Amino acid sequence: MGNKIIRVNMTNLTTVVEDVPQEWAALGGRALTSTIVAAEVPPACEPLGKYNKLVFAPGLLTATVAANSGRLSAGFKSPLTGGIKESSAGGTAGQKLEKLGIKALIIEGMPENDVWYSLHVTKDGVAIKQDAEYVGIGNYELYRLLSEKLGKKVGVLSIGPAGEFRMAAANISVKDPDGNVRSHGRGGGGAVMGSKKIKYITVDDTGGPGVSLANPENFKQQARIFAKAMLDHPVSGQGLPTYGTNVLVNILNEAGGLPTKNFRFGRCDHAEKICGETMHDLIVSRQGNPSHGCHPGCIIKCSQIYPDQNGKYLTSGFEYETIWGLGANGLVEDLDDIARCDWAMDDIGIDSIEGVVIINVAMEAGILSWGDGKEAFRLIEEEMRYGTPLGRILGNGAGSVGRIYGVTRVPVVKNQAIPAYDPRSVKGIGITYATSTMGADHTAGYAVATNILKIGGFVDPLKKDGQVDLSRNLQIATAAVDSTGLCIFVAFPALDIPEAFAAIYEMINARYGTNLTAEDVLEFGKYVLKTEHKFNVAAGLTSCHDRLPEFFEEQLPPHDAVWDFSDSEIDEFWNF
Repeated sequence: MGNKIIRVNMTNLTTVVEDVPQEWAALGGRALTSTIVAAEVPPACEPLGKYNKLVFAPGLLTATVAANSGRLSAGFKSPLTGGIKESSAGGTAGQKLEKLGIKALIIEGMPENDVWYSLHVTKDGVAIKQDAEYVGIGNYELYRLLSEKLGKKVGVLSIGPAGEFRMAAANISVKDPDGNVRSHGRGGGGAVMGSKKIKYITVDDTGGPGVSLANPENFKQQARIFAKAMLDHPVSGQGLPTYGTNVLVNILNEAGGLPTKNFRFGRCDHAEKICGETMHDLIVSRQGNPSHGCHPGCIIKCSQIYPDQNGKYLTSGFEYETIWGLGANGLVEDLDDIARCDWAMDDIGIDSIEGVVIINVAMEAGILSWGDGKEAFRLIEEEMRYGTPLGRILGNGAGSVGRIYGVTRVPVVKNQAIPAYDPRSVKGIGITYATSTMGADHTAGYAVATNILKIGGFVDPLKKDGQVDLSRNLQIATAAVDSTGLCIFVAFPALDIPEAFAAIYEMINARYGTNLTAEDVLEFGKYVLKTEHKFNVAAGLTSCHDRLPEFFEEQLPPHDAVWDFSDSEIDEFWNF
């Protein structure tokens, strides 16, 4: 178990190792990052100022032999939403922090001078080094150079140029086992890290204490049950490993919930050109890898290595949300054009969900034409990468583009871009977008599972009935899963296979010698949401911010669905 907290003070360049306070002992991942941010960050503070903190915390099961237990949480006050933020990523850094016995790494303060630093985490603590050598370069080149210098096994957390420019859409990138880029994607964590003048953090777990188990035999037994459930479930065992998350293009298109041309239509005429099945066949024909894990121990392997037409690496972790945003919502028909944009966003460190909606709003504003994938790439590669005036307008998010260009069709909630599912024809996800403490975030309570995929039952996506309860229950459960260090996709078998859900808390019991029950897990999730909501209210986010943009009152073809929830119906969400 992580038995220490390490604080890094960037104002006086000191580090302190602390014992874990009793009230934090049972927390991990999102529960721990949100608890620390809520306790130590003034809610009304400037997100890019000295009072904000950046917190990294492995989950309760991170680095164990449990399948898909490689996630790391990052927490901070968001420069994009103005509220609390937790973002989860794969890669190798989370497992290495856990193996070093580090329960949380808290970075506070900021340098007084314009000097860049790197942090180096080992069994001996954290070394702070003045380090301008890699400033200005992208994540891919950084990982290559650091692998040559320090070895391929060292974990890396970094920012690209977008984070250096403190753009509100900048993410924190994480090196995966093959040197590719994964992301703490949403909310502007890269800008917070950039404000603290940290270009990168390395994590070397050599000589660390590793992971101990209170009941190894019971853990092994529960881990076996858990892994079997994931492989047996049609989504986590077949759909995601074969087609990746992009399996959803055809599914949502059929359901009339695939947002097209900046949320004007629910179906896209060229869906077949950008769907997961087409992508899979293209990858195979080019000798790429259609099924790849983003961290050691992943058995779902929904990621992939996507090569260009010459068989050369183009991008990886090519997600449905990115492909939807440019392909359907921006009308780009060429998967290779979308892949190049994905690579560029990963390299400069821009959240690719915010990034594609930025491009959609730019199309709306007439900055580029609908369907122009090559100009989209140029905007990312030449404007955002170098922080030109236009690049900074774009890099500060979809809301920034809308405000500066006088566009009102801007799909954001709490200033964060709405992803990949139209809330009028998938109404449960609309409640999640409206109420999530994180701003618009499909992963916060993935109602698509029950509305469209019929996982965990079925709630009609076109009717209001049951959607608030569905979103609430899923958000509570997700807050708990985000605290375990498990990939969110374990929720698919957990919703359908009782043994899979039980195995999660039984693995925690076997890890720590606790006696958690199913009811304890749900109470844990409620605690996380209430802690985050309280912070947001103190930061100035009220129920008025739990609303979707006005244009969702328009009818959405093919079902002519509208967003028809009253304010009081939405506000009912918080009655628990």
